[in-house]
Amino acid sequence: MSKGDTKLDLKSLDIREDKIKKLKEVFPETVAENKVDFKKLKRVLGEEIDEGKERYGMQWPGKYDCFKIIQQQSVGTLKPTKEESVNFDETENLFIEGDNLEVLKLLQKSYYGKVKMIYIDPPYNTGNDFVYPDDFSESLETYLKYTGQVDAEGKKFTTNTETSGRFHSKWMNMMYPRLYLARNLLKKSGVIFVSIDDRELDNLKKICDEIFGESNMLAILIRKTKLTSNKGTHFSPSHEYLLAYAKNQELLPQFDDKDHQESETYLKLFKYKDDRGKFNIVSLYMPSLDVRPNQRYYIKCLDGSKVITPEGKVYRWTEETFLNNLKDNRVVFKKTKTSPLIDGDGNQAKWNIYTKIYLHERLESGLRPSTTIEKWPNSIASKELIKMGIPFQFSKPRQLTEYLMRITNTKGKDIILDFFAGSASTAHGVITQNKKDGENRKFIMVQLPEPTEEGSEAYKAGFKNIADIGKERIRRVIKKIKNEQDGQLFKKDGLDLGFKVFKLTTSNFKVWDGSSEDIKKQLELSVNHIKDGASKEDILYEILLKTSFELTTPIKEIDIAGKKVYSIEDGGMLVCLEDDITRDLIDEMVKLEPLRVVCMDSGFKNNDQLKTNAVQIMKTKDIEFRTV
Repeated sequence: MSKGDTKLDLKSLDIREDKIKKLKEVFPETVAENKVDFKKLKRVLGEEIDEGKERYGMQWPGKYDCFKIIQQQSVGTLKPTKEESVNFDETENLFIEGDNLEVLKLLQKSYYGKVKMIYIDPPYNTGNDFVYPDDFSESLETYLKYTGQVDAEGKKFTTNTETSGRFHSKWMNMMYPRLYLARNLLKKSGVIFVSIDDRELDNLKKICDEIFGESNMLAILIRKTKLTSNKGTHFSPSHEYLLAYAKNQELLPQFDDKDHQESETYLKLFKYKDDRGKFNIVSLYMPSLDVRPNQRYYIKCLDGSKVITPEGKVYRWTEETFLNNLKDNRVVFKKTKTSPLIDGDGNQAKWNIYTKIYLHERLESGLRPSTTIEKWPNSIASKELIKMGIPFQFSKPRQLTEYLMRITNTKGKDIILDFFAGSASTAHGVITQNKKDGENRKFIMVQLPEPTEEGSEAYKAGFKNIADIGKERIRRVIKKIKNEQDGQLFKKDGLDLGFKVFKLTTSNFKVWDGSSEDIKKQLELSVNHIKDGASKEDILYEILLKTSFELTTPIKEIDIAGKKVYSIEDGGMLVCLEDDITRDLIDEMVKLEPLRVVCMDSGFKNNDQLKTNAVQIMKTKDIEFRTV
């Protein structure tokens, strides 16, 4: 231990367990993650500690390294996997199998500021429920070892236990860079929802406050997860939380809970009717309001008596607003023995005063969603999966993601992202919600191929990892809708019944290793820099990522001067991966007036003059020219 280190590992000091327990009981703030903070211990015992200039903020071991990880570029790529996809060439939905930290990095250029809504259900840090790399600086290498793409020795994916010494810190180090990168992908009017339980709620909120800004916190929603449960010690846990944050709250349109507005329970509230329509009444006096100027005044009732709010209390409206609404027949006087108002003598009044709320006006203005969600317990998700033939117990109800899409007013081709996709409840929700309302939202699912537990029902059913469960779920949802549509006279046009599968792997281009002492080998790599086994399609999609095109960008194969050329986004970019570039090919591509042309460097076969000519020709036509 260094001289300035004030935290000691309890185990290294061999402190008896009963003394540790006693210290936690008396001074719980002095013990964290199995370590004693002696500065805090001295402070609570009354000793003055010089901390220097104090600043508000949240710190934890490893936070500084999070920023290194965020800034470190990925050396991976996403490999198209058509055989596991559905309608690959037409769909605009994505399922990406891989470590979400690396995937989020790879999506930064192509999807920056394009995602409308993010929903994630990350690991809750129960001590045994999540997989993560210990060495964040080698996350791609760790992922490859974990998935068996390279030598299996040195796997670093594991679970987090309370005895590890950095129980909360490890979880926060896992979440921080992912949320930071996710924020970049949100549109200016975007919103993110994060599910969590009690264990890390406070830490998650502080992380989100820092990344998204306290002013962009929309709410902490409480969601009922269980209907009948008797687990726990003193209380039976039956709820969890949803943290909701905006990218920029000022640019985020108001939410609207049409579900509740259109429900029978809500409509029954409007039990009165006049010539304007159905209405409900609400008291003009609200005791919870703070004292405000011009909102305490006498009101003349129907019998001529006057009433006023109790001392220090106010009405909801100013006197001017009240009189205007009185003239407009929006005020109701009712005699009651329980009036909260008083008369001129300070006695309880005989009248209470109400204002009308019309149903049609409320429907037009919209109803804000409640911060409590009592529908859709987790059990309905498990039952739905079992009904689909997928025995998996750890899934969120797809109805929840549908509801979030509705209240946030997602529409058109809005992109919905879930980078802890699990069994792909969010993808299921996107497809079914599109089917219901005719919109064409797109999903991006990201899931680590985390192995299912050997001997579990999912494992016995042939699902060896969770990513496979997610992909199969989407396939079965699509198949069910297609079967239903076959029997329909009128089908819904524009419903995207497909998804492209991509898998995280190393780049198709060999990377220069500046730390290597074998300069000759590195020079050889710079000449033959395409990885063995890389297909042209693999290279094409890596080029798309590197040049900021979305993975679902339309691609068309065309013939130019006898060579295969890929036309990206209606000719906006031309990509030629042929091994024999000719002058005719260059001239013909220029005639098509693309914004950008990409060719294989090896295609010039060391003909520097041809390459120089290509550069000059493209430059004169304001065409960006690159070789890979």
